[in-house]
Amino acid sequence: MKRVNGINNFLIHSPTILTLGTFDGVHKGHQKILKKLNSEANKAKLKSIVLTFFPHPRIVLNPRSNLKLINTIKERSELLEKSGIDFLITHPFDKTFSELSPEKFVKNILVDKLKIKKILIGYDHKFGKNRTAGIEDLKKFGLKYDFDVIEISAKEQNKVTISSTKIRKSIENGDFNKAKSFLGYHFNIEGLVIKGNAIGRTIGFPTANLDVSEDYKLIPKRGVYLIFSLIENKKVFGMMNIGIKPTLNNDRETIEVNFFDWEKDLYKKLIKVYVLDFIRDEQKFTSLIKLEEQIKLDKKTCLKLIDEK
Repeated sequence: MKRVNGINNFLIHSPTILTLGTFDGVHKGHQKILKKLNSEANKAKLKSIVLTFFPHPRIVLNPRSNLKLINTIKERSELLEKSGIDFLITHPFDKTFSELSPEKFVKNILVDKLKIKKILIGYDHKFGKNRTAGIEDLKKFGLKYDFDVIEISAKEQNKVTISSTKIRKSIENGDFNKAKSFLGYHFNIEGLVIKGNAIGRTIGFPTANLDVSEDYKLIPKRGVYLIFSLIENKKVFGMMNIGIKPTLNNDRETIEVNFFDWEKDLYKKLIKVYVLDFIRDEQKFTSLIKLEEQIKLDKKTCLKLIDEK
């Protein structure tokens, strides 16, 4: 797969088949569309393109929405690459782009620039300025500009009743089994290990403090989680705390991971944490001793869950 940053940096002379969308999560519903895209591309001997956008259109058009995304742009690209498509075009979304008329979007971008001969699109897809055009408009443009529209019917879409919104809600609620059933993979967080206050080490639970640089990445609610990471090709389980550590009177939210069978220093390493289960909500304890007692109980709970998996 070739990654292209922006439509203006894409050049092709051969005909293509395209699908487009934000693809947040690249969930099972998306995966089904991508499979169909590849199948149609092979049948018609066309190059396959996924056109996606960043930032998310909702973030640009409604900044107050405070929308957080399942995937960072890097994670989304890596997931889309696994689908086997030929090209991934990530186009910068801004208000100027959002004000393109439906016909200009189709003629100037899809036809002239991206050379589409087929487009794979959902029956309810809206596009163009104020999202005023729909599938029937696209079919009319197809007749005018000589491309076919392959419609994903309501029946096809309803077979996999998945949406990025449902997945975000599952993650926010701590239901990671449901999130995985929709995604087809474990929700994960990637961050750089930075220096912390080393309090965990004093009570026998040293932690790796993660710094997630992307402020739009969805972070689960405050609490304790069962996780695992792949470190030096080894699957290492552990528990993660997200919160402000109220027992220590902190006011800045942190993400800290205590690995069960890992002693080496992880400082300044980039690690990916896969979230398996929500253990409990964040609590304030009357002392460090009480906190230590609870962390020991949390570890027991995690180890029991690992044995059951």
